[in-house]
Amino acid sequence: MVNQGDVISYLDMCREEGVNLQRGMNFRLKGGFSVILMSIRQGAPYADRIEAEGRILIYEGHDIPTIKNGPNPKSADQVAHNPGGSLTQNGLFFEAAEKSKNGESEPELVKVYEKIRAGIWVYNGLFKLIDSWQEISNARNVFKFKLELVDDVSFTTDVVSPDIDHNRIIPTAVKLEVWKRDKGKCVQCGSQNNLHFDHIIPYARDGSSLVSENIQILCARHNLTKRDRIE
Repeated sequence: MVNQGDVISYLDMCREEGVNLQRGMNFRLKGGFSVILMSIRQGAPYADRIEAEGRILIYEGHDIPTIKNGPNPKSADQVAHNPGGSLTQNGLFFEAAEKSKNGESEPELVKVYEKIRAGIWVYNGLFKLIDSWQEISNARNVFKFKLELVDDVSFTTDVVSPDIDHNRIIPTAVKLEVWKRDKGKCVQCGSQNNLHFDHIIPYARDGSSLVSENIQILCARHNLTKRDRIE
């Protein structure tokens, strides 16, 4: 089971979810959770963003498929329904958000993975889908989804409580800076396997998620050994 801050390969991510993840939006996979893949790197295809010091994710819906002789997906409106009338992934997430807002269901639980480099992903944690809307962007209609990082999991017994030391997303710029500085290896032993972005001063002890000086890369063994000690 992955934990917030774990660095994971694409293949390991697919193994974790039990499916071949070929799209960014995945409504209610085999494990019962929805999964989204995000990126806020330069040149990313969608305008995802993080707010509230890493507690809120604004995720952009996805475009229509590329079809031979069809419209440019980046010029066409994002849609809620397929040609046959079934809901697209946009439609499924939008409907779930609306039901939650109307008190018809609990918020949809969504696991979020972020691409930081080719083949390298970070598990950003478990979120609840709390809002959805449509807006005009570059002269076309797009979906937006608002997700909040889960730190109160009392509404479900199937979710393991998140580590209190990691209950904010580490900004992408910080992850990239730390990855480059630590050369993608555990700072303790040089391992390149089972890596994790670790708070040097734990978040529970007022350590910041927002500066690279307080973030390091540890392997699973050294991360488990360190726990919440300040070294």
